[in-house]
Amino acid sequence: MLEASELILNADNSIYHLNLLPEDIADTIIVVGDQNRVAQVSKYFDTIEVKKKKREFYTHTGLLNGKLITVLSTGIGADNIDIVLNELDALANIDFNSRTIKGEFKQLKIVRIGTSGAIQADIPVDSFVLSEYALGFDGVLHFYKCEGIFDEDFAKAFVEYTSWSARKPWPYLVKSDDSLRDKLSSNRIRYGVTITNCGFYGPQGRKLRLDLQDNTINNKLTSFRYKELRITNLEMESSAIYGLSKLMGHQAVSLNCIIANRVLGEFSKNPLQTIDSLIRYALEKLTDG
Repeated sequence: MLEASELILNADNSIYHLNLLPEDIADTIIVVGDQNRVAQVSKYFDTIEVKKKKREFYTHTGLLNGKLITVLSTGIGADNIDIVLNELDALANIDFNSRTIKGEFKQLKIVRIGTSGAIQADIPVDSFVLSEYALGFDGVLHFYKCEGIFDEDFAKAFVEYTSWSARKPWPYLVKSDDSLRDKLSSNRIRYGVTITNCGFYGPQGRKLRLDLQDNTINNKLTSFRYKELRITNLEMESSAIYGLSKLMGHQAVSLNCIIANRVLGEFSKNPLQTIDSLIRYALEKLTDG
C-alpha cells in the first residue's frame, strides 16, 4: 500500500496537484504549457464534460467527434512535467481507495502541443516540428531507474562535440512513440531532435546582462550531427514527457509550433494564429478514425 506521504490525495480523494479524480481524464491527453491555451483547445470540443483547475494546472475533458479527449496545462518546465506525468499515471493505474497499483495497466496517449524556437535556418517561423527524438538537458530522468531507454552513443558524441561542462546535467536522448508519431504525421510536419532545456535565457543561449558559461553553445547545437540526426529546435518539456512516458508504458509525441528562428533572429508576427492552426491539426489527426 502506498503511504499518505507518497500518494498524496486531497480531501475529496482527488490527486494532490492536478485536483483530478480518475474519472475526470480521457485516455488521450493533450498537454499544453499555458493555462490559457486549454480553452483554445477545448473550444473545438463538441461538449465539455469536466472543467477543473488548481494552481497552474487547468483541465478540460470533452467530446469531439465522439472521442473523449482531455487537455491539461502543465506550466513551464520539466520539473512540472514530473508532477503531471506521475499524477496522470496515478489517475490511470492506481486504485485511490486501496492505495495499490491496479492489476490491469491502462496506457495513455499524451500529445504535447507547444511553442518552440528553431535553430536551423531552413525551418521557418510558423512551421510545425514533430520531435522524433527529445534531447534532455533538464536532468529529471536521472532521478529514476532509466537504463535502457536512452541512446548513450548519441549523448557521448554530443558531449564530446560541444565540450559539455561536467557541472551541467548529463544529456539524454529519448525517442517518440512510433505509432502515435505515425498517426500525427503528414506532409505539413517537419521532424528532428528537439532539445528540452532547464531554462529560457542562459540555458538556451540568450544573453541579456549575464555572461554565459559557453557563448558558442547555440552554434554548436546548430552544427552538430549524429548519423542522420540533427538538432532542430529548443523548448522546455518534451524530453521529460518522452522519458517518463516510456518508463511508465505510455505513448507520447511532442508537436512544436515554431514561433522563433534563433539563427535568423526572427519571431512570428502572429503566434496565436499559428498555435491555433497546430491545435486544429492535432485534433483532426487524433479524431480521425
